[in-house]
Parts: sequence; structure tokens; C-alpha cells
Amino acid sequence: MRNSVIEVYKGVTLVIHTFFLKLILHREEKTMKNNVATDIIERMRNGERISETAPELLCNEIENTRRLIAELNTGYHTPDEIRAILERIWGQQLDSTVRMFPPFYTALGKMTTVGKEVFINFGCTFLDQGGITLEDGVFIGPGVKIATEGHPEEPEKRHSLITAPIVIRRNAWIGAGAIILPGVTVGENAIVAAGAIVKKDVADNTIVAGIPARYIRHINT
Repeated sequence: MRNSVIEVYKGVTLVIHTFFLKLILHREEKTMKNNVATDIIERMRNGERISETAPELLCNEIENTRRLIAELNTGYHTPDEIRAILERIWGQQLDSTVRMFPPFYTALGKMTTVGKEVFINFGCTFLDQGGITLEDGVFIGPGVKIATEGHPEEPEKRHSLITAPIVIRRNAWIGAGAIILPGVTVGENAIVAAGAIVKKDVADNTIVAGIPARYIRHINT
């Protein structure tokens, strides 16, 4: 029989059209890839070091995020609609107090965790493969870049990825155009001035500014 596979099993002849066989195999392959990607994301969330092949295995997840980012950044969406799209990007249920003004950019998304009463302004970029945590009450100004990802200095190793988590503690405010680099923790109530590049931890209740960011003064609380 053309375009079919005939299998005899315990005296019963099964005729499976090759189209459906390919469909079944495709779905199984897709499910397997999704399971691998989910496993890698969970291991990354737990702080486990992942091999250099991880980005390839995460391709489906990244492509899905790109589609969702395109949806988020196209046309007008109500605050509820924006939160619904972000929930799919970040893989978590968001509190109704979370607000964002698109456009917004990220590659993976599933390594970002967002608390209550968080506000993210226009044009921000989160590179989150190392893990980004925004605690309750965090303000993110327009054009802020939070980058948990980097590359080795050595040219022969530069295609590999180095990641380190970034944590923005409760009620911190990141000013417009600031850049937060891998491994940084910004303390509670702290302020990062507009345009600062932060490569070291920021203490609670302090203001930092400049390139690289330096201590300016203490905040009275």
C-alpha cells in the first residue's frame, strides 16, 4: 500500500499513513525538546552551571519569547493585556500592581522573577540567562539595561557565555539609561542615578552615580 506503513502485531494488521506517522514523530520530537529546555531553565534557576550547548537547546524557548516580544511591542495593549503577555514571557503569575510601558526587550524571559508594585518604563532590555530578580516596589527607569550575561576576554573562548545573577532589592530605583552588569545586587531603597554603569554591589539606602558607579551619599529613611 503506497504512502503507508503496514505492521502486523499479534495477528492484527495496522495501517498507518506516513503523514500521520510523521506528525506523531514531529510532536514527540517537539515535546522532547521542550522538556529539555524546561529542564535547563530549572537547572539555571537553581544556580547550576550549564554547558556551552545550552543556548542551542534553548532555541525553541528563545524563538517563542521573540514572538511574544513582537506581540507585546506591536500596537496598543491595556495594562491587563500587557501583564498577560508578560506572564507568558516570564513564566510566572504577576500581581495586578505590576506595570510596564512597552517597548521591552528580552531573549529568554523565563529567568526573570518580578515582585509586587514593580514599574518598568519604556525601552528596557533584560538579558536574563543568569537570573534577574526584581523585588517588591522596584522602579526601573526608561532605557535601563540589566545584563546577566557576558563573554570571556580570550578571543578563542568568546563564543561561550558567562552568567551571574542580578538582584534589585525592595524599593530600589534604577534611573533612566543605567546599566546593571552581571553579579550585581542593588540594595533596598537604593538609587542608581541616570546613565550610571553599575559593576559592584550597591548598599542599602545609598545613591550611586557615574561610570563606573560610585557612592554619592546615604539616604535618610
